[in-house]
Amino acid sequence: MKIELERSDRVRLEVLPPLAVYVHIPWCVRKCPYCDFNSHERAGELPEREYIDALVADLDSSLPAVWGRRAASVFIGGGTPSLFSPDAIDRLLSELRARLPLEPGAEVTLEANPGTAEAARFRGYRAAGVNRLSLGVQSLDDRMLAALGRIHSAGQARHAVELALESFDNVNVDLMYGLPGQTPEGARADIEQAAAFGVQHVSAYQLTIEPNTAFWSRPPALPAHDACADMQLAVEEALAARGYEHYETSAFALPGRRSRHNLNYWQFGDYLGLGAGAHGKISFAERITRHERIKQPREYLRARGRTIALEKEVAVGELPFEFMLNALRLTEGFALALFRERTGLPLAALESALARAEAQGFVERDWQRMRPTARGQRFLNEALALFLP
Repeated sequence: MKIELERSDRVRLEVLPPLAVYVHIPWCVRKCPYCDFNSHERAGELPEREYIDALVADLDSSLPAVWGRRAASVFIGGGTPSLFSPDAIDRLLSELRARLPLEPGAEVTLEANPGTAEAARFRGYRAAGVNRLSLGVQSLDDRMLAALGRIHSAGQARHAVELALESFDNVNVDLMYGLPGQTPEGARADIEQAAAFGVQHVSAYQLTIEPNTAFWSRPPALPAHDACADMQLAVEEALAARGYEHYETSAFALPGRRSRHNLNYWQFGDYLGLGAGAHGKISFAERITRHERIKQPREYLRARGRTIALEKEVAVGELPFEFMLNALRLTEGFALALFRERTGLPLAALESALARAEAQGFVERDWQRMRPTARGQRFLNEALALFLP
């Protein structure tokens, strides 16, 4: 999609980035004490039909911003999307395809909670067009799961992974380390059990205490920093031994199974956010915008497509940091040409901060690529701070 521009004082995109779609389903059985996502406990029957109606109206109102483009991936997150029936997910994907064409072989991911795992349900999602399942396991140790307030047991988690692999040939397992009372040996045992299933993708990340969570107001005792660093090394070593590629800070995949949807985020691609509290990023010829949807599900259901709570153009001076906030997470780095392609800015806009990061040993580069060093990966926040506007 070529666009010719003449002005030099603004973003100037010649090629629009790939487009993804994120759909947020905000309900869960029980709010976890560490969770700062837009999730809401729901007692009783879920408003499946009404919420799909609202999502369709949301999509209809958003189509002018992405007209003529195809979606490379769809990610249905939450909350707990697997609380919705396969019929509801089938309708959602059918309505989406009727309005926004998907690229052939598009990756379609659904998040599922092991506490809601059923063989028939998983088969129904697969028949609806979901081709990748992401399971929020978090741990395979009952003591750790209890400390995290999860509703499932380690046995249920193992059963859920087995059921998922019966219906899907692309399964991700989310795991956490740095948990209350956890040891490096315990973190390694968790990750080795998950990898032994043969899942195609593992997301492993350290527990952090976020504002506006139960853990923030009543923080548990967490392992010391050095112990967490040992856990991170144990996780990386265990997965490497099983043939997983460490391609992003918290993401590991078997060859050819990297998450296309998440790679689009990290490579500063576009994504249309639909659903209560969803965020998105859409590029145009001379500007890049971000949007946020109404957060409260009750208000979202009443909005009838008028769901935008905030929409703003990303200031030119903020684009280098926004780009690096994502791309610096990629362990293999990125082609330098990608910066201009995705931001519309010359590489000179990045040069000063890039030189400082290089001098401090956070990154290395040649004439084609930039990549974080091992030090840059370990001290990611310090490296990113150099790119702040």
